[in-house]
Amino acid sequence: MKNTILIIITIFIVILGTVCGLVVSEKNKKNEIAKTNKYYENYLNKEIYGTELATIIGWATEQNIKNGIQKDEKGLFIENDTNSLKINIKMVTKDVTFPMEIFLSSSIENFVSNFNIIKFKCINIEYHQKTGLISKITFEEIEEIY
Repeated sequence: MKNTILIIITIFIVILGTVCGLVVSEKNKKNEIAKTNKYYENYLNKEIYGTELATIIGWATEQNIKNGIQKDEKGLFIENDTNSLKINIKMVTKDVTFPMEIFLSSSIENFVSNFNIIKFKCINIEYHQKTGLISKITFEEIEEIY
């Protein structure tokens, strides 16, 4: 009788521990998503210089590499439905939108050299439906050099 009660209590404790572990894990995952999203969301509707945009592009690139996001034959990160991140830069002076990888292929230093005093504004943020992580961010050039 004591053994049966001991086995039932042990099974109950194991199940309770597993459920608690899953709840804590899910909470940590949501906190990490919120933290990652907040970094980018802070830029929404704000003006920044090209130097700061270069930092954001670098951070997004590192995040894609860390998450194992593959590139296509053109060197562009392939979007997925969970954790890929695309940054598009709309250049109003040329009326063209470029993916961040275009600037990486010619080196981020060139981007900084050419656009360091140009202002950009984050005009749009999109999210992955599956995970809630940011999937796309669009920055728009808002100032020309005269």
